[in-house]
Amino acid sequence: MGVSRRSVITTALAGTAATALPVAVATTAAEAASPPGDVVGKVTVGYQGWFAAPGDGAPINGWWHYSPNWSLPPAPGACSITCWPDMRDFTKGYRTNFANLGNGQPANLFSSYDQQTVDTHFRWMQQNGCDVAALQRFNPFGGEGPTRDAMAAKVRTAAEATGRKFYIMYDVTWWLNMQSEIKTDWTTKMSAYTSSPAYAKQNGKPVVCIWGFGFNDDGRPFTPAQCLDVINWFKNQGCYVIGGVPTHWRLGEGDSRVGYLDVYHAFHMISPWMVGRISDDAGADWFYQNRVLPDLVDLNARGIDYQPCVIPGDLAAGHRRHGELMWRQFYNHTRAGVPSVYISMFDEFNEGNQIAKTAESAAWQPTNSGMRALDEDGTPCSSDYYLRLTADGGRMLKGQIALTATRFTVPFPTGPDQTAPSVPGNLRVTGSTDTTVALAWNASTDNVGVAGYRVSRTSGSGTVAVGTTSTLAFTVTGLAASTAYTFTVAAYDAAGNTSGASNAVTVTTSAPPNNNTNLAQGKPTSQSSQTQVYGSGNAVDGNTGTYWESANNAWPQWLQVDLGAATAARRVVLTLPSNWGTRSQTLSVTDGSSGATIVASRSYTFDQNAANTVTITLPTTTSVRYLRLTFTANTGWPAGQVSEFRVYTG
Repeated sequence: MGVSRRSVITTALAGTAATALPVAVATTAAEAASPPGDVVGKVTVGYQGWFAAPGDGAPINGWWHYSPNWSLPPAPGACSITCWPDMRDFTKGYRTNFANLGNGQPANLFSSYDQQTVDTHFRWMQQNGCDVAALQRFNPFGGEGPTRDAMAAKVRTAAEATGRKFYIMYDVTWWLNMQSEIKTDWTTKMSAYTSSPAYAKQNGKPVVCIWGFGFNDDGRPFTPAQCLDVINWFKNQGCYVIGGVPTHWRLGEGDSRVGYLDVYHAFHMISPWMVGRISDDAGADWFYQNRVLPDLVDLNARGIDYQPCVIPGDLAAGHRRHGELMWRQFYNHTRAGVPSVYISMFDEFNEGNQIAKTAESAAWQPTNSGMRALDEDGTPCSSDYYLRLTADGGRMLKGQIALTATRFTVPFPTGPDQTAPSVPGNLRVTGSTDTTVALAWNASTDNVGVAGYRVSRTSGSGTVAVGTTSTLAFTVTGLAASTAYTFTVAAYDAAGNTSGASNAVTVTTSAPPNNNTNLAQGKPTSQSSQTQVYGSGNAVDGNTGTYWESANNAWPQWLQVDLGAATAARRVVLTLPSNWGTRSQTLSVTDGSSGATIVASRSYTFDQNAANTVTITLPTTTSVRYLRLTFTANTGWPAGQVSEFRVYTG
């Protein structure tokens, strides 16, 4: 069982001021050791993804992290969360033993195992300036392992769909065999995720975080030699390694063991922990003067990046003060010249320091919960207030708005929302075929949140909408070959306000192939296996944005189409989504009925600069009904992958 980080960290803050102290002001911005990348210069949020409920399909099959006894629904006096999630954006909930909400609705909770939950969380990140999610990974060799493995795949799917980045954050708490097992887990499972276009890279290296080295408690008894061995091993794997370290790491006191300074300095980036350390502005200012500024001096001199925490405050303890504590930290980090921050945490409802949407009043939490809602100090706050505060704090940190000590994010928007989102930027074509055009663009911003994007096609007869999406990419299908099309995109919010149109892009679809009837489209398919919703039918649906993907690390894998009758097939055209990076797949073409080889196994390169398309010419003697592709390798992902499987007679 993953434990609360706070439950094993009880060190008092020696010297923390009870009242405001004189604060040193940085006269010049700190110089980052690394240039901006996927984590430097970005807002990262810690993502637990560790809530489950019976009936959600999770291997753990229990009220994971919701109840002290996972076999029993959470109830008054037997509940592991300290505040109640806002459930309005989720399509599915699981009934607890709490009384109904104050508004009469049932007291349901979400499961992180539902893909829709993860998709919703990542959509909130996208709408509120959260650039990166650090997926927490506790010891995966126990009973939680299969569920955590599945969560990694769900996070990958959501990150790819929303244009967010993610990386693996190993928490070594009570993982006593960590030194060897963490290496096994990375090489056999987690390293495969680095081929995802959504996996965070810094300085060209995949990012990995190790949280917990050097903490002065029984849950992390690792020696400096053990810690250095693991850090250097990940470096030798080509990784950019972040250290989630004690608050007082530099001084080796309080929550830090003595003699670990060489361990801390071995990381590429240091991220000191802050949950439970401050509860008001005076505490935040003390840490700014006595920890943040000296930390920067130490790390800048050594070329090590810095990623301090920003916490919203413990809601259950009344620390938030309708956003003042969180904003004070953003202000202090910005004036210190800190380029990157880590939000602790996104969905940590157990410790009450989550920024995810939370019950805004008694109407949205069980009547017998005894929990605090966001209006606990008498100031109404919308359920998404701390997400919006994160968005504005991130903008200030990045220099997009002026430095200000006074938070301007309205706790609860009053009156109708009449502000339109900003215009989407840099609309571009990322790929095209004879019948499709793939588009991508940069995100818009909004005072409340972008709800989605509308893609339009312009011609002499006017502009017509061709589709909507909540992501930053869209593939237009059903187009005519050898035809020029012009596209724009606009953002809209939940109130219906729409931005102006983006820049226009014009693209001409390719010429139709010889005998351009795709014999495979819409035909029955079969497969050796599939991952999640990526079934074989996606390969013949005419949409290059969907795809088949087999099970991971289980070669060989095959994909087959039934052409309906023996057919003189002459050409197979395979594609992958146009925004995927270049990769090579090794495959053969066979008769799925007789097993006869049609084209022997060889490696084919799907080049992103060539629309990720591969053409395989079949022998002129080929007459086949069941055309099968058998995959034995993939340099981009440990599975067979096909977006479109087309078959032509010429």
